[in-house]
Amino acid sequence: MAYKIDMTICQSCGSCIDVCPNKAITRKGKHYSINPDKCKECQGDFDEPQCVDVCQSGAIEQI
Repeated sequence: MAYKIDMTICQSCGSCIDVCPNKAITRKGKHYSINPDKCKECQGDFDEPQCVDVCQSGAIEQI
């Protein structure tokens, strides 16, 4: 499964971009999105998805 960013609660802080090991998160203006083809949920790199771990607003959810 992949993750998505709920822009209705995202605070556009950008902290998720810096921690993604696969560069799956992109920003266009204030809109952030996760490319499901690049997202591997940090498997093999970390125990937990790093974007979820750093998201202060809880805007990143599994789809």
